[in-house]
Amino acid sequence: MIVTSLSLEQFRNLDSLHLTPSPGVNVIYGENAQGKTNLLESLYYLSLFSSFRASHDRELVRLGAESALLSASVQTEERERVISVCLPVSGRRSITVNRVRAARKADAAGILKCVLFCPEDLTLIRGAASLRRRFLDDAISQLWPNYLSLLSEYQKLYQHKTRILKDYHEAPSLLDTLDDFSARMCSVAASIIPYRERFCAMLAKAAAAEHAAISSGQETLSLTYETVSTIPQPGLPPPRLYELLWQHYVSHKAAELASGSCLSGPHKDDLLVTINGLPAKLYASQGQTRTAVLSLKLAQRELYFQQTGEYPILLFDDVLSELDRGRQEYVLRGIGRGQVFITTCEPDLCRELAWETEGSGQMGVFHVKHGSVF
Repeated sequence: MIVTSLSLEQFRNLDSLHLTPSPGVNVIYGENAQGKTNLLESLYYLSLFSSFRASHDRELVRLGAESALLSASVQTEERERVISVCLPVSGRRSITVNRVRAARKADAAGILKCVLFCPEDLTLIRGAASLRRRFLDDAISQLWPNYLSLLSEYQKLYQHKTRILKDYHEAPSLLDTLDDFSARMCSVAASIIPYRERFCAMLAKAAAAEHAAISSGQETLSLTYETVSTIPQPGLPPPRLYELLWQHYVSHKAAELASGSCLSGPHKDDLLVTINGLPAKLYASQGQTRTAVLSLKLAQRELYFQQTGEYPILLFDDVLSELDRGRQEYVLRGIGRGQVFITTCEPDLCRELAWETEGSGQMGVFHVKHGSVF
């Protein structure tokens, strides 16, 4: 899978950009606040139609503009498709694939598959469980787009139920619908959990292999998917999962009413990461934490290859400078597979990568300055 062209209009600080990337390694260099990350953000947005930095689409539109346009040609072994998105400041976005409008974002999600590694990911291991859920949700949605539809439905139900729990004191009649919303959440959750369980099982094997290679066999990485306490085996059939989810809801109903928040469901799930048998969140050193995050990202990339036969686009947003020499070398040795975009403030990296790709003719170098690419 490669992006053969990328066009942006009024996206962030990028006024008008038309890029023809190399099918191999693409280095995007320049000083801070010039637009390097914005370029990577556009590729990521075209994969899942959500930003890894912004909460609302309107934040992606250049100040003073009425809308932003993003378009990329994506070539796979099967065919070439053009994904385009219009993001208006007011109104709904429109997504098209080969000029045919997609009714739902799930209909176009994952056509362009990306694995992103940015500085914020270094908090993935030690940060809140929500960060690890976001990692899982984004990764699974690209691999199995139907999961994105389930996730969207669950989030809508969650928002409705939260409003009931917060407002029922002023409008007691809202409680008449509480069990119904909870039952529907349990039903959708019973379909979400098997996706997460399946992905985490595959990820655990791939990440363990990556971690062992990076640490030269000195450390063992393990992953465990943790969902609601009444579910001992997340791989159970959905009807049985529904029963266990409903049981958990009933036992927490009084607490939910008292707290005014949803306490039961996969929105509380977590991914437990251990290194040499110890919880990484509590005991991992800074170096071990970085190795674990790198292992997860490279494992995600490998899983996509195993499932589709093609490597996804790899996006490195100014993180090589955050890694020590050993981890840098490990990454550089592996970037020859698939298309890669790397942003950096260090022009010297261009020369180093040129040495890594010498003779392949598979390298592009782009200088970003004041929102323009040279």
